[in-house]
Amino acid sequence: MKARHELEKIFADIHDHKEMASFFEEIFTPREIKDLELRWELLKELHAGHAQRSIAAHHQISLCKITRGSKILKKPGSVTRKLLDANYGSRED
Repeated sequence: MKARHELEKIFADIHDHKEMASFFEEIFTPREIKDLELRWELLKELHAGHAQRSIAAHHQISLCKITRGSKILKKPGSVTRKLLDANYGSRED
């Protein structure tokens, strides 16, 4: 858990986009970055109100991958929901 705590602090301390992009390239593999990108796309689509089945079909993935994101967005106090609301507009369910 010490390493996780350190990484969380380091992520929070990076305020420059180019520096964050370089850090991503240095510590994540291309596959890990692609997985993060997909996770974020799924969350944005769920936030926008797209149906889970249509998201799964569009990205050719199982519903299981999408269910986690749906639960995150429904969780009271979700930081992810707060960030999506701030960046893409609040949405009422």
